[in-house]
Amino acid sequence: MFTPRVALASLSGRADADWATGGAEYAGAAFLGGIALDDASREAARALTERDREEFLPADPHEFMDGELRALSDELIQPGWNVRTTSVEPLREAAKICVRHDALLEINAHCRQDELCAVGCGETLLANTDRLAEYVTAATDVGATVGVKVRAEVEGVDLVETARAIETAGGSFVHVDAMDSEPIVERVAEATDLFVIANNEVRDRTSAHEYLDYGADAVSVGRPSDDPTVLRRVRSATDEWFDR
Repeated sequence: MFTPRVALASLSGRADADWATGGAEYAGAAFLGGIALDDASREAARALTERDREEFLPADPHEFMDGELRALSDELIQPGWNVRTTSVEPLREAAKICVRHDALLEINAHCRQDELCAVGCGETLLANTDRLAEYVTAATDVGATVGVKVRAEVEGVDLVETARAIETAGGSFVHVDAMDSEPIVERVAEATDLFVIANNEVRDRTSAHEYLDYGADAVSVGRPSDDPTVLRRVRSATDEWFDR
C-alpha cells in the first residue's frame, strides 16, 4: 500500500500538507486531518476549540481537502485524509476527492472526545458496525481506497469483529491504536486480509519491531510526527525489519 512502511497519523488542527511534506523523507504515507465534514461533526469540532483543542474548520471542508491534496501532488508520499461525519453524502463527496488525487480515505472511528461521541462520531462507530460498514461501502462504491482508524480497549467492542466488518464492507486497511493492548494487532492481522497499520507510542526500534512482530504491515507515528529524530529512528527500524 505504501513504502516505507511508516505512516504519519492524523493530528487534528495540525496535520496538513505542510506537515506531511515535512515528514515525507521518513514516511510512506501521511493521514491529514481529522476533518469534520457535516454540520453535526463541525459543531462538535467547534465546541472542542472552545476548550483549546486545535481543529480544522475551513468554510468548505471538501474544498480544503482538495486544496491540501493538490499541494501534495509532487511529494513522494501517499496522502490520506482522516474524516469525521454523521451522514453518508458528505463522506461520499470526500471519497470522490480522494479518488481524484489517488489518496486514501480513513474513516475516523477513533476519537473519544465527549463532543464528538455525543453526535455519533469517533469511537461510537465501533459499537455500531452496521453504520460503520455503511460508511465504508459508500466510500468504496465511488472507487476510493478506504480504511478505518480504530481504538482498542473500548468497552463492549470486539475489535476483531469490527475489523472483519470493515473488510466485508470493502475496506482495504485498518489503522489500530492499540492503547495498552498490543497483542490486538496480531489478532486483527490473523483474522483479516486488511493492511494493518499499528499505532500507539511508536517511537523507536523496540516499539516499531514489537508491532511488526505482531503482524502489522506498517506502523504509524502520532504526536512526534513532526520530530525528525523520532521519524528517522522509526524509519530505520522499519526498513531493518522488512530487510530482515
